[in-house]
Amino acid sequence: MNDIASAVREQAPPAGHAGRIGGVVLDLQGISLSFGGVKALTDISFDVREHEIRSIIGPNGAGKSSMLNVINGVYHPQQGRILFRGEERRRMEPHRAAAQGIARTFQNIALFKGMSVLDNIMTGRNLKMRCGLLRHALYWGPAQREEIAHRLKVEEIIDFLEIQGIRKTPVGRLPYGLQKRVELGRALAAEPSLLLLDEPMAGMNVEEKQDMCRFILDVNDQFGTTIVLIEHDMGVVMDISDRVVVLDYGRKIGDGPPDEVKRNPEVIAAYLGAAH
Repeated sequence: MNDIASAVREQAPPAGHAGRIGGVVLDLQGISLSFGGVKALTDISFDVREHEIRSIIGPNGAGKSSMLNVINGVYHPQQGRILFRGEERRRMEPHRAAAQGIARTFQNIALFKGMSVLDNIMTGRNLKMRCGLLRHALYWGPAQREEIAHRLKVEEIIDFLEIQGIRKTPVGRLPYGLQKRVELGRALAAEPSLLLLDEPMAGMNVEEKQDMCRFILDVNDQFGTTIVLIEHDMGVVMDISDRVVVLDYGRKIGDGPPDEVKRNPEVIAAYLGAAH
């Protein structure tokens, strides 16, 4: 087991974690997605349960990011059904998904590089704001009280992510690992019930990966947030996930608890390699 996986195991949620997992939050049934003649996803079905960490793995080009884009409404599948908290979603748009409690980070960092850490995370509170633009421009009365309340929430997230010392630093000056942490903070600012993480540890060194693993586990355990995670580090995936779904060339080839997925011959051949 690699150093990252060992550290993750030490930081794993308490034994009662599995008992907290509840009913189905998100149910994807027969999802197929094509771009012209290219089939990105073919008849994919799986569900996500309350409070779990549900990982999606597979080789490059397997359709993982396309599946996240389907969940939060960026892509609209040609076939299949999506049920979120028991209600079927038709032509979901990203802003509606966000309003329903679905937040997202991206494979490529999408932050405002000239703005401070605090201001970047503050943008995640937009959907929570009730006062109009004019009131906020005047910064008086209800608008002032609302912004103070939102800033207090952002400060809590900054403390949680242990980035107090860079709160006023422009994001563009930060190293890559810290930018990834700020992006996580912006997603958390929306107080999501379902958090989609697209390769949150890509490009990080060992120490940065250990920190990110710890924060993901804490978000899931302390906030009770349901997490759907795409990640290539198999040591990390197998140690922090409750269940894993495996895609290959847009098709599902495995689904289940990590130990079961690791023993699946199709998964070994397609992704993990015969040496594993």
